[in-house]
Order: sequence, then structure tokens, then C-alpha cells
Amino acid sequence: MAQATKAIESELQAHLLSALVNPEQTRLDAWNRLREGITRVASGMSRGEDTHELEQRLQALFTWLHPMERLFVFPGEARLAALVEAARRRDVGLLEPKVRRLVGLLSQHGDRASQLDGHEPAMPGQDMPHYFTVLVADDISHEMFSRLRRGMQQAQAGERQFVYEPLHVTSLEDALVAALFNNEVQACLIRKDLPVRSRQPVEALRVALEPVLAAAEKGQEECGVVLAHWLRDMRPQLDLYLVTDESLAARELHTSRNFNRVFYLYESPHELHVTLVDGVRERYRTPFFDALRHYASRPIGNFHALPIARGHSVFNSRWLRDMGEFYGTNLFMAESSSTAGGLDSLLEPTGTIRQAQEKAARTFGAEHTFFVTNGTSTANKIVHQTLLEPGDVVLIDRNCHKSHHYGLVLAGAQPVYLDAYPCQPFAIYGGVPLRTLKQKLLELRDAGRLERVKLVVLTNCTFDGLVYHPLRVMEELLAIKPDLAFLWDEAWFAFAGFAPLPRQRTAMASAKRLSERLRGSAYREEYRAWKAKQGSAPLTLEAALEQPLLPDPDKVRIRVYATQSTHKSLSAFRQGSMIHIRDDDFERRAEEPFREAYFTHITTSPNHQLVASLDLARRQMDLEGFAMVKEAYQLALRMRERMRENPLLHRYFRMLDVDDLVPREYRASGLERYVGDGGATVASLTRAWADDEFVLDPTRLTLYTALTGNNGFQFRGRVLMGQLGIQVNHTSINTVLMNATIGVTWGSLSYLLDGLKHEARALESWLAHASGAERRLFESRVHAITDALPPLPDFSGFHEAFQPSGGVGEGDLRAAFYRAYREEDCEYVPLPEAAATLESGRTLVSTRFVVPYPPGFPILVPGQRVSAGIIEFMRKLDVKEVHGYRPELGLRVFTEKALERGTAEEGARAEAYPRGLPPQPEPRFH
Repeated sequence: MAQATKAIESELQAHLLSALVNPEQTRLDAWNRLREGITRVASGMSRGEDTHELEQRLQALFTWLHPMERLFVFPGEARLAALVEAARRRDVGLLEPKVRRLVGLLSQHGDRASQLDGHEPAMPGQDMPHYFTVLVADDISHEMFSRLRRGMQQAQAGERQFVYEPLHVTSLEDALVAALFNNEVQACLIRKDLPVRSRQPVEALRVALEPVLAAAEKGQEECGVVLAHWLRDMRPQLDLYLVTDESLAARELHTSRNFNRVFYLYESPHELHVTLVDGVRERYRTPFFDALRHYASRPIGNFHALPIARGHSVFNSRWLRDMGEFYGTNLFMAESSSTAGGLDSLLEPTGTIRQAQEKAARTFGAEHTFFVTNGTSTANKIVHQTLLEPGDVVLIDRNCHKSHHYGLVLAGAQPVYLDAYPCQPFAIYGGVPLRTLKQKLLELRDAGRLERVKLVVLTNCTFDGLVYHPLRVMEELLAIKPDLAFLWDEAWFAFAGFAPLPRQRTAMASAKRLSERLRGSAYREEYRAWKAKQGSAPLTLEAALEQPLLPDPDKVRIRVYATQSTHKSLSAFRQGSMIHIRDDDFERRAEEPFREAYFTHITTSPNHQLVASLDLARRQMDLEGFAMVKEAYQLALRMRERMRENPLLHRYFRMLDVDDLVPREYRASGLERYVGDGGATVASLTRAWADDEFVLDPTRLTLYTALTGNNGFQFRGRVLMGQLGIQVNHTSINTVLMNATIGVTWGSLSYLLDGLKHEARALESWLAHASGAERRLFESRVHAITDALPPLPDFSGFHEAFQPSGGVGEGDLRAAFYRAYREEDCEYVPLPEAAATLESGRTLVSTRFVVPYPPGFPILVPGQRVSAGIIEFMRKLDVKEVHGYRPELGLRVFTEKALERGTAEEGARAEAYPRGLPPQPEPRFH
């Protein structure tokens, strides 16, 4: 029996990391194995075969499931005990139909199956109340819990919208594991004097939880308060209620912001019921969508704009009926240009849109949230215009989205472009190291330019999945300039706030944690000791680079903005985005500029469907984001496992892993990869996401295609889109990037794997029959996109004509951008001649943003020197799409006379203003 149990554990934990990321699916897999095993036992018994070994495996499965099942309402310990007893008696006639039906209910309904009383709905599409599980963390007796459960059931009589079942756990450890494992949990009742450790722990998580449990045992706070703190950290959307038997005065001492409400014992079951349901109902409520749906149901005569509203111009047309048939009636009934009737104005929200934005702020952990209906490109420009004035200096990753570069042009700010570390074998850039950020900011300090530095702009996570440590970056840079603002472009990271590991790397969670840390008394002592050790003199650049820096708690201001493409990773329509803000100075310094910037860029005719979809995306993530993101992570990790396990696939393809994209010096944890030999454990994964300077988000699936002889563009076009109809995110010279979003299914994963296997088999067969010449041609194609890749070019610097006096690399992007409007100041240099032109001693300076796709970052910006390395990169880059470059004409550059004139003008300004403080004048137009 013990041997069988070990075998089962080995099988189920073969994919331990992906299993622990989404344990509900692993649990369901175990139940399916149990169902299949019972069927085999029944079949064997009917044929008179020896089924002893099979029966041992069934008992081992029951043993493995038991500690897991205590964390779920259905099937419950009583049903499980009855099944175990039937298995012991070898009563497969009873066991087989019961387990088959139980697995069916479990896979379709989860804990909700407890409400069905053994019967499924009459029809598959029949409306059912929304179900949730209430976690009761209290060491009350079984009899007391039974009375509480009966009271809850009686209070729910007649409830049509929300129903629930309580789940009883008796320790902090069990409560934490239940909240992590059970996706249906939406509310928790917590007794403050709860035992810490479980009597039946889930051993796979014990190591990861041990620091929490040890701290709870040694700490000064009651266990229930500690539990609430950790639940807020793991699943901040949950409703938490404290249960106590203390008097009102004593209760106030234990009430904290982590609890929604405090109950004296369990008070009235009805009061408990209405509180639980009201909490979930409030999270379910979508103010603007509800108003829009109500508006669409009313009889309204439309004498406003939009003939398409109510659909009359479509459904009464002889030529547009197919449009109506395709989109359906609701789309047109909900179309309106009105802001009355409960619909509200996006530009000046006072009603339902304002309420929707406030709810989004709570869900995403912000102090303020604003909806944007024309994409994160616009959201980025709004933030730039809010925080920057002409002449301000910005530290910015050169490889960020082009909207940031154009936003700097509009704001008149001067960028200091920073180079990210390169991943040369894949023509991919990573992130900007913290040392690089500190060094440039310190150089600006030493040059007397620190007061002009207003903003740091970084992409988190990057296109290819590299994730910063925002808390550490902000803490150290604020030690150099305490009022520095940060814009984190989280266009691809909106989902991250709904799973514990990635949440700690989001801008809003990091800003909250940093604010709490810097305002605590413990930090003041830490800072005082550090400052005493450093002395009163400012740290030299060299000394500051060699140690962590601490900001002054009396001077620091937390000013953090995040822009998210909600439509990229959540259930919103295209162009639906959000701006999230945690800014200590928002009301004092930024609110009015933000309003003006918002008015500047947001349309006066926003699409109501887009606004409603943002409202709905918030609701979904509030209530089921935790479950959906867990599944996306499990799917991504399982995809990586399958790719690595299959010898044929691994011969021609592989998913890039941590060691491919994060250099060792940025991985203090030592984590090498997520799957395979030396793959991540729970402990190493937790340590990496907590400590490493950069981590790789495993849902960004970068498929290396070079060994097939295809570059990323070719493989996408010929195989993925051409043969399989699979859409992907992005291609590079030798990779294809795919996203495992909350919309990707297990069926999609299987289809992709089958398609890759088919391609690998076809290539294997072709190579087996290829002639020597064909093989040499194939090998040369592989060589061209592996060993012969052109070096990734670094930022080559601004020309003197566009550099302010006294600067340390910043450039006047706006002056260069608008000078290029003067046709007589510009000319074209054909690319084949550009290298020789540089060798002759002439300086070439770009007039445009030049952005090849792939890799999708600007290799040239207006005013930048054209280097020999950039020319080589462009000549060897085999891509079809290069924005800002016309191959029939060449590179557009400034004439030599224009540069001489610009240099002279800058010299005159430098003489008039030695410190370069006044903003430069705007260029004159013809």
C-alpha cells in the first residue's frame, strides 16, 4: 500500500510546479484517474482477473485525495468516507456509478454541486444563482459548525441571485491553503484566536508556508489578524470578516483595514447572510454596464447623433441587413451618443462611469483609476503630458513602446535613453539593469541636472516577458531623488494583480508596499542606522553603485502611474485600457494637469461598448480572476513541460526559459528554468519572484524556430497562420511569441502541440530524403539565424545640435522632430551608401523614428547619430516592415548645413544659459 501511494504521488507530482499553480485541476485529474481505475477494476472483476494491484492504486488515490478534499465543500468528507468504505468492501457495483456521477458534477460545477442535492439542473442552460464558498476559519466543534451551516441555509431561503456554502477549516495553515486551492472562496469568516498549524497538512506546500507559520507562532498579533494580512496579500479581492467574542471596546482594538466588518460570535444568521451576499453583490455590480443594459431595454426615440442607434438605419435598410444579422440587435440598442439616462460622461464622470472607475481602482489596488477607450498608446501620452513640462528630463528605456517616444515629443521633455541588456542569440532586449538606472541618475546629479529629472519610464513586463522588481527600483532611485515619478507601462501585465507571485511585481502593489514600508517605525530605525554609517556627505557615484540605497522617509513622495492594455490580457474590447495611479501629490500637483491631458487626448465620443467592457472586465477579475490566471499559468507551464518532454519537438523547437532571457547576474535565487532537469520548485520559484532583479513571466511563450530553418516571420506565415490558423503575438529573427492568456484553452494548447509535431515530423522526413546540396542550403539558413545574427545596436547618442548644454546624454527630441518638417534641411542617403558615407567622415543624423518589425523597437529616433552598427543591423535584418524607412529612397537624415546651424544655435544657448535650465524655444515653421 505504501509503495502504491508513493507511485501515485510520483505520477501526480511529475508536473509538480504546474500542478501547484492550479491545484484544482490536479485534483480533478486525480478524480478522473480514480474513475478510470474503478472502471478497470469492475471490468477485471467481471472477467475473474486478479485486480489486487489496481485496488491498491485506488486506495492510494483516496489517501492522496483526503487532505486535499478537506479544502472543498464538494464532495465533502462524508461522501468521501462512504466511497472509501465501498472501496474497502470491494463494492464496485455501488462505487462505479457514484464516482462517475461525482466526477461529472465536480468537473462541471465544482463546489456548486453541493447545492444540487445530487441532481443536475433540468436543462444545461438553465439559469442558476451565482454560487460562492464561504471559508469559516474557526476551531469550533463539528456540532457548532453544523448549527452555523443550518442557520446559513435557512437564511438563504428564496435567494435567487447568490447562494453559498460554508467550508470549515480549523487552522491558519488550512485557511491559507484553502484560499490558494479553492477558487470558489469569495468570503472568509475568521476567528482571531485560531491555531496556527494544520493537523493534516498538504505536504507539498509546507516548505513554502513554513516562514509564514513560524512568524505567526512567534509574532505579537493574534493568529486571525495574521491570517487576514496574508489573505489580503494573496487574494486582496476577498471579503474578510472578523469573528470575536470580545466586548465592543476590545473589538475596536482588533479591527483593522484588512477586515470588512467585525461580528460578535456569529450573531444573527440572517445578518450574517445579508452581509455575505451584499459583499459579493457589490463586487458583482457593474454600474455602467447595468445602466447601459437598462438604457437598451427602454423605448427611446433618437433625435441625437448616431443614426445607427436603435438600429433603425440598419434593420430598415435593403442593403445593410447582413450587418444587423451579424452583430445582432443588442449592439445597436446600446449605441448612443447621449450621456443622460444613467449613461454618464467619460470626460466629466459624475455617475455610473465614476462609480465603475472607483470600483476598478479598488480591484486593481490603485488610489485612482481612469478608463481610456483609444488604447494604452493614448494612456501613455496622457501620463507624459500630466507629469512633464518642456525641458524636463526623463530616464527611459530606448526599447519602450513608440507611444512613449511620441509622448515625449508632445510634452517637449528631453529623454535620456537607456540601453537594456541584450539577449544576442535571439535578437531580444531584456530590461534596464538597476545599476544602469542609478548610474545615469547619479551622473545627472553630479552635472547639476537632477532637479530637471521628473520621470522614469520602464516597461513591465516587456514584450518578451521580462519582469522588473519595481519596489527595489523605486526605493533606490528615490534615495537619489525623493520626488521622482514613475510610469510603469504594464500593457501586457494587467492580469498579474490576480495571482500572488506576479502581483508583488506590479506597479500598484509595489507602490503600496513601498509606501507602507517607508512610513513604518522599523524603516525609520533602519534608515537612521544606514545614514549614520554613511555620514553627512553625499555618496560618491562609485560608492552609491556598490550598495543598496535607502530614501529619506521625511522627504520621499510615492508617485507611481501604471498604464494597462486591459484588452490585451483581460476580457475587454480592443482599445480598452486603464490608467492606475498611486501618487502622494496627485491632488496637490497632478490632478489639474491630468484633467487637461485627459481632455486633450480622450475623444468626446467614446464608444459605450468599450466603456462597458472595461467595467465588466473589472467584475470578472474581481470574482474569478484568481481562478482564471491560475489556469493560464498552469497551461503555460504544462506547454513548456510537453515541449521539453517530447524528443521530436525538442529536436527542432524549444520554449525559451529563464536562463535564456535573464543573465545569471540578475538571478540571485539561482533559478535556471521553469521545467526540465533543474527546474523550479515551489521554494525556488517563490524566492526568485521575491528577490531576483528580473524574472521571466512563464505565460509569455517564446518559441525558438531557428532549428527549423525558418525565421519567426516565415514560421508564423507559413505554418502557424498558413497551415494551422493560429494567431500569435509577435515574431523576432528566430522566435515566435505566444501569450497564454485567460482566453486560451486546453484544446488550443493541444491543437498547437499537434501542429508543431506535424511540422517536426515533416521536417524530419524531408531531411532524411534531402540531397547533400539541399541539406547544405538548410544548414546555411539555420546558420544565418543563429550564429550569423547582426549585433543588437545600442543607443548611439544625440547629435550636438540636439543636446542641451550641460547635459549628460539627454536630447531635445521635440526640436529634432519638428526641424525635420523643413524639407530643405533633410535628404535621403541610400542604405548601401550609408556605411561608406560614415567612413568618409560625415556624420549622419536621423530625422525620423525608424522601427523595424521585428524586433519592434526604434533603432533610430529624431536627432540620433546613425552608427556603423545600426547600418549593419539594418542591412542584415531580413524583415518586411520597417516604419520610418523607405528602401527605395534610403535613410532620411539632416543635411550637413542643418546640423551646423543647429549646433551653432545650441552653442549660443549654452553661452546664454550655462546650466541649460531654461527650456529651448520652439522651432519656427514655414
